[in-house]
Amino acid sequence: MEKPNEICNYSKGDVANQDIEKLPPLFEEDDSSDLFSSSKVYDHQLDALFQDTTPPLWSYEHKMQELEAIESQYFKLIKPPARSHGRVASSEVSDQRKLSTNEVIRLGGERFIKSRSLSSTKDMLDSTHPYAGSFVGLSDQELKDVQLIENLLLSLEKVAQQQFDRSRKLLDWCDALSSSSGNPIQRIVYYFSKALREKIDRETGKISSFTGSGKKNEHGTQGRIMNTTMTRLSIYQKLPFYQVGHFSAVQALVDRVSKAKRVHVVELAIRQGVHTMILMQALASQPEPIKHLKITAVGTGFEKQIQQTGGHLKSFAESINLSFPYNVVIVEDMLEFNIDLLELNPREALGVFSMYGLWSMIGQQDRLESLMKVIKSIKPRVMVMCEVAANLNSPNFVNRLIEALFHYGALFDSLEDCMDGEDEHRGITESMYLGEGIRSIVAAEGAERAVRHVNIDVWRKFFVRFGMKEIGFSASSLYQAKLAARRFPFGSCCTFDMDGKSIKIGWKGTPIECLSAWKFS
Repeated sequence: MEKPNEICNYSKGDVANQDIEKLPPLFEEDDSSDLFSSSKVYDHQLDALFQDTTPPLWSYEHKMQELEAIESQYFKLIKPPARSHGRVASSEVSDQRKLSTNEVIRLGGERFIKSRSLSSTKDMLDSTHPYAGSFVGLSDQELKDVQLIENLLLSLEKVAQQQFDRSRKLLDWCDALSSSSGNPIQRIVYYFSKALREKIDRETGKISSFTGSGKKNEHGTQGRIMNTTMTRLSIYQKLPFYQVGHFSAVQALVDRVSKAKRVHVVELAIRQGVHTMILMQALASQPEPIKHLKITAVGTGFEKQIQQTGGHLKSFAESINLSFPYNVVIVEDMLEFNIDLLELNPREALGVFSMYGLWSMIGQQDRLESLMKVIKSIKPRVMVMCEVAANLNSPNFVNRLIEALFHYGALFDSLEDCMDGEDEHRGITESMYLGEGIRSIVAAEGAERAVRHVNIDVWRKFFVRFGMKEIGFSASSLYQAKLAARRFPFGSCCTFDMDGKSIKIGWKGTPIECLSAWKFS
């Protein structure tokens, strides 16, 4: 038997702070308070940042009654983006420019808010929507895409209310009009629909567990990243924001070690080492080039692949006449990582470089804390990190899915613009990386949910414990970012926003990744 309309709602305070979001209520305090005066309190607050601390979805008993509550729950759908790129999505479109994927999603959100007043699923599935006429200037295909997003959101709502039969009917409609080979909206709906069906099956007991869960699933994700070298290189070459992020991050590190003759960089996620080659070239081309660069690659597996990366880097170092020791530190568990494994030399300027190296430990807080304690103890001149610029770790299923819809919408949009539809690497990226990410975020809960990302505000709160201070990016870093973007046919779609001292790099105004640099007090 289906439950009546029930869903979790934001408070008004949550809505007012939606731009920087998603810090738990524990952190919505007066800045003057001593937030970290008690280690016991602090540990509890870290739990709120990195773990699921709210009750499961089914335990909520909040009814949706009025539009104000509706807008609170789905605020991101109707709130204008922080910065616009060209035209802002609205219910009146006056020109014929093709809408971006996230503009269509936002319009679908508008229709969803309105359609919630309809009284029956039959009306929702009717192909002639009563509000369609108000979206002036949209093409026929854009109208269909808007309605597709609307019905996906209606299905999401029914899943949250445990009205699973109604949700399945809406998903049937979505499946009929979506495809893994269609336009970006059709592709993203295809993957979200699959994930919602799996969530329904899990909620109703049709399947009992998430295939590949917890640490094992995270390890599998890392393995796919390491084992699809050609796909990663293809994505790197064709999507501007990844190169832009690498050049900016490298420049931030170079700014802090450029006067040294001997440099040691601890890499937390070296993968194919493309950014390391950029670093080597940047250091070797300084007015007073360094004589010696040591890299220590840290990992919890995939030693063979990391050693292969080292072989490529050594060959490159020889070509630019750079002394290049390459050390690999593999630990079975990050709790085993310690300072004695790093072969530190006081004559070397020390830096830490992490390109997407921390997110996989968000669900393993003890490992993350242990790693940061070691990093603090080695006293690097700088730690440069890049992580996803979205909060995909909310314990609230609805909030998490809506945030993911915009994040993945921007990624699908960029793949559509930058890669040919027949490109096998685009297909691998969408099915293996994006599709599996959506599946984890939507269908899994608790320890089974391996894909977790938090925004820069959460990292700032976490890093305070280790005496870390955020430092700004130089004009050279920003210049390198914009210069790298200009090299791409769609580089103008790459957007830059400052969030405090961090740089958010996005696609058509939607943040994709966030770069930050830190020093230890």
